[in-house]
Parts: sequence; structure tokens; C-alpha cells
Amino acid sequence: MADKELKTNASSRKDGAATNPRGIPYAPFVDKVEDYVTGRSEVEATLKKFQEMIQKYQFMEANKQRAAMGHREKIPDIQKTLDMVKFLKTRKPGADPIETTFELNDTLYAKANIQPTEEVYLWLGANVMLSYPIDEADELLTTRLATAKLNLTNCEEDLDFLREQITTMEVATARVYNWDVTMKRKEKQDQEALESGGKDGSPNG
Repeated sequence: MADKELKTNASSRKDGAATNPRGIPYAPFVDKVEDYVTGRSEVEATLKKFQEMIQKYQFMEANKQRAAMGHREKIPDIQKTLDMVKFLKTRKPGADPIETTFELNDTLYAKANIQPTEEVYLWLGANVMLSYPIDEADELLTTRLATAKLNLTNCEEDLDFLREQITTMEVATARVYNWDVTMKRKEKQDQEALESGGKDGSPNG
């Protein structure tokens, strides 16, 4: 019963939207504990369910953090390559060559004279390099840069969303736990009152 109510509550949030734009589900907001548990016998299963949801959100958060880090590292490289392609586009046929250095590996550089050109070679990853007409290279890199920035923005939005859901689940867990403690105390008081009433009402021998 608790699982069914969790799904119903989650699906009714945010004007009927059960997930954020990337498909991450909303956490159930526990306003009244009685909407999730009908008795203390369901508390343990409900708390276990909440803990599993927190762990899933934390797993997604870790994945999004790694993805965001990858985009942050990639964007400057794309921007630098794009800037170079745009610069090469300004070079007219017959212009003097430009002397520059290029990276062979992390610690080794070599000098080169760059003639005006109409094509460039781009690394595509996985040890693959292809030649592109300079206009196509400009378009490709511009698209890649925009995509990488959008993906980074989405990752950052998802991280904020996930942190909110984790907090919501932690609050829900605390409310159910506190409700259980309160009910346990009430049951104890009722039992003590019952026993006390029984003693007071017993006939005198």
C-alpha cells in the first residue's frame, strides 16, 4: 500500500510532471505520515524504501558530477580549437607563413610554419583524425561547443535537482521515524494508563 501511495504522490507533483526534463523522478513529499503508513507495522518497510531512493539519487548525483567534470574539461579544448580554425580562416592565399609550436605530447613541442590553408585536421577521439574543409570544421566545432555547454548546463541543473530530492527524502525519513517514535510513546502511555486503571478499579480484599 505504501509503495502505491508513494508513486501516486510523486506523479501528482509539479502539475502532474513525475520527472524533470531528463527523466529523473521527483521524490515524494511527506506532508502527512498517515498518507504513507497505516500503522507502525509499515514503518520499517517505508523507511527502507526511502533509504533505497536516497541511494539511487546519490548514485545519479555521482554520475552527473563525473559528466559535468568531463564537459568542463572538454569545453576549453573545443573553444581553443575553434578559435584557431577561425584564425586560419582569416589567412588569405599568398600570405606569409606563421611560425608556431604544436604539442607532440604533454611535455614535447615542435616548431612549424603554417601556410594559408583551406582544410584542417581534427581529432575526433579514439585515435581518429579527419580532414575537414575549414568552413565545415568551423561549423562542426561551433556545434560541438554549443552542445557541450548545453550538456554542462543540463548536468548542473540535474545536480541541483538531485540535491533537492535527496533533502526531500531525508526530511521524509525523519518525519516517518519521528512519527514512529511518537506512536510508540503513545502506545506505551495508553498501556500504562490501562494498567493503572485496572489497578485503581480492583476490589479491596
